[in-house]
Amino acid sequence: MLTAAALRDHLLTARLAGTVATSREASLRSYRLFAARDPRVLIGIDPEGAWRERDVIELMADRCGVSADPHHVSGQDVIDPDRTLAALDAFADRLAAAARRGAPVLFGTGHPHRLLGFYAAFADAMSAAGCTVLTPAQGRCIDITTRFGLRSYNLDYVRGVALVREHDASRAGRATGAHTHSPLPVRTVLAAAAEAGGPLPELVVGDHGWVCGAGQLGFEAMGPADTDDPALFVGEAEGSVSVVVPLDDGVRSGCYRPLTRYVLNRACLSQ
Repeated sequence: MLTAAALRDHLLTARLAGTVATSREASLRSYRLFAARDPRVLIGIDPEGAWRERDVIELMADRCGVSADPHHVSGQDVIDPDRTLAALDAFADRLAAAARRGAPVLFGTGHPHRLLGFYAAFADAMSAAGCTVLTPAQGRCIDITTRFGLRSYNLDYVRGVALVREHDASRAGRATGAHTHSPLPVRTVLAAAAEAGGPLPELVVGDHGWVCGAGQLGFEAMGPADTDDPALFVGEAEGSVSVVVPLDDGVRSGCYRPLTRYVLNRACLSQ
């Protein structure tokens, strides 16, 4: 069994925590845009508070361990591994609670190249525990505004995890997909599930717009977030997001496997 101490070492070695690849400049830019209510950074959250830039910096210092000094404007950002471990424990406890009650769950990612396997392992475990892993709106077309203009994507599921693909991508079911922060995919999925008469998810697990979009609509939602993703942490602070795990969401996919094992062990969902 992977101990918390061993996982902490792994977090630092893999640069999932500690000094991470995300730059301070990128994080501060996101904080400024969030304070300005830029929808590209809100990703589905409608904040209740004013959230000035300084407020966002202080929140991210508290939740992630980044510098609280607004004059620290360059270099690499930092995530406190102990905060990551504490959040993984809370994540596992929520997953275990959903498994015990046989809750329907929805998994979705805007980071399929990095995090698909992370979520797929949880989907497999929850299915084995008797939960329904939801897959509504398969193949549905979604138009998303990107920095390259309006793009059309198709919703797909791989091993029970929702993602979007370029509209002209071939062979649905492959473990590839597009990177997106948009909340439109989860809104489409939830609307399709409601139109079909349910079931609706009692827990949504994912990242970016999947968590923020679901949480804003009142669904229990949780997942990981990097230092330049303040929307999830604001959602957690205001109560619309259940758990956010601070970590670098852009490292090699294999680096997340120890986290998966740790969570499944703690949740008593290991096969």
